[in-house]
Amino acid sequence: SSAYAAKKAECPQPRKTAKAPSSDFKKDKTKKANKANGKKLFQKTAKPMACKMCHGAKGDGTGKLGKAFKSPKAPRNFTCKATMKKVSAGQMFWIIKKGSKNQPAMVAHKKLKDKEIWDIVKYIREDLMK
Repeated sequence: SSAYAAKKAECPQPRKTAKAPSSDFKKDKTKKANKANGKKLFQKTAKPMACKMCHGAKGDGTGKLGKAFKSPKAPRNFTCKATMKKVSAGQMFWIIKKGSKNQPAMVAHKKLKDKEIWDIVKYIREDLMK
């Protein structure tokens, strides 16, 4: 229902996250990644919590916990082409793995295996960044 619909996060969004080192920025292992597993992790099973809790089920930055943060610390709105076109697969992997000290809510996901992170990146890039 429209009463449940949340307002989309800002677009374009200011980016305060550090840029990944060049070798990481250029990496892209999404070809062999499992998008279905990425969706499951994003929506339900990632630890310490599912990505959707902050980023929203549609990846638009409207998750239950994400609403507490205001720009520029708001969760990334993956549906914002103006911002996301500048973000490589390698950059996304690096931020999920390492976290972002400029975005304190985006913690390092040390419990996720590299393959699981690539699965999440593939899901975000192919299904949410349409």
